[in-house]
Amino acid sequence: MSFVLGIDIGTTSTIGILCELPDRLVGTASRPVTLSAPRPGWAEEDPEEWWRNLCAVTKELLAREPRAATNLVAIGITGMVPAVILLDREDRLIRPSIQQSDGRCGEEVDALGREIDPELFLNRTGNGLTQQIVIAKLRWLETHEPENFQRIRTVFGSYDYIAWRLGAARGTERNWALEGGFLDVSSGAMSADLLALAHLPDGAVPPTRAAHEIAGTVSAVAASETGLPQGVPIIAGIADHIASAYAAGVVGAGDVLLKFGGAGDILLASPNVQPDARVFLDYHAVPGLFMPNGCMASTGSLLNWIVQGFGCGATHASLDILAASVPPGSEGVVVLPYFLGEKSPIQDPNARGTITGLTLGHGIGHIWRATLEAAAFGFRHHLDVFRELGYPVRRLLAADGGTASAIWMQIVADALQAPVQLLEGHPGSCLGAAWLAALGAGATQDWAGVGNFVRPGRLVVPNRDHAALYDITYRRYRSLYTSLRDWFSPAV
Repeated sequence: MSFVLGIDIGTTSTIGILCELPDRLVGTASRPVTLSAPRPGWAEEDPEEWWRNLCAVTKELLAREPRAATNLVAIGITGMVPAVILLDREDRLIRPSIQQSDGRCGEEVDALGREIDPELFLNRTGNGLTQQIVIAKLRWLETHEPENFQRIRTVFGSYDYIAWRLGAARGTERNWALEGGFLDVSSGAMSADLLALAHLPDGAVPPTRAAHEIAGTVSAVAASETGLPQGVPIIAGIADHIASAYAAGVVGAGDVLLKFGGAGDILLASPNVQPDARVFLDYHAVPGLFMPNGCMASTGSLLNWIVQGFGCGATHASLDILAASVPPGSEGVVVLPYFLGEKSPIQDPNARGTITGLTLGHGIGHIWRATLEAAAFGFRHHLDVFRELGYPVRRLLAADGGTASAIWMQIVADALQAPVQLLEGHPGSCLGAAWLAALGAGATQDWAGVGNFVRPGRLVVPNRDHAALYDITYRRYRSLYTSLRDWFSPAV
């Protein structure tokens, strides 16, 4: 018998999963994480809280299966990317992490765009100059917290930090380096001139490593705090959205995962790279593949906002019932879901949410349905970009909490005019990390074996009668942002 452990350092919770190979899920455990916004647009967390959560989660999982402690073959870590964690010379945390969703460094992005050629940067790194890149966040620190910036001796990501705390050698998983703006995608290595843009001391950014690479073993100190056996191998780790897509079965060229969480993620497997500023680029977990992807900042969180602010005691399910009585196209109501600005594919932090086309004859059911349709149109926009770039789209998979809404899934299939395969039993990114641990430790050689834990659910087939109307409504959705973009710009 062999067991693997996967840990997800997520934005809202720390989640662990314990699996017995080849296909038994022992259980999961989680602890909440506190997201802090000390100023508007900021997003910070305490890495020490992640560590305390990990210690609690590992002890809980090992207590459920007494055999696991003596038969644990490896530990995998995943987490949000590209979070920024800083250590000083004594390996002490300098400040809270700066999260990937943090929006404080707009001026630094603009300054970088004047200093270097944005198109050249895009083609070299695979990602555009946005507030997500680590270089811009570090330049903000250099300007606004110079005393902290001067103390920096190590910069790495969320799961890099946790792997190091467990006993791994200091390092950065290559997707953190890629999304951070440090890695030349053509060579697959960090570049000295890109690193120089961050104004860091030499060696502050540790070397990169592949996700399934063994990075070290559990130290005696970590073993005493976590309950894990000393000497168990630790893999380098992987970005959470990549781990989730991998666990969902996005393993062949043209496979696409639609994730319906607080944000809306779309991830595609491809053997080829076509850098484009509208979308992000990451390495796939499977060697030889890449994962172009996008993220809509507000999908499920927008629905929660409607329920909490305007639902008058309604629930998601009851509003779904109301929306089902509204015809496709929401009788002229169109929503732009940019209530947190927007990431891809418009990459506009100044974008704002709108509800248009309202009359006194419309009700909350129309607004709810139009919001569901807006998320579907956002996914369609991404698929248009992928196809324009030459990425084939072979099949659509759907996961996360929003897939429980039957009407939402039907709207998505109708708006995309493609079948959508729902998934069951997908516990999230932690599963992908656990399977990569098994691969890294040599406990399996089956890269597709992670699919044994996730079952196909219902196949949602598009209603062809709705295609023409959704084509019209989608064009209106796209033109609405174009018409309002200048209004969204901050007043001078």
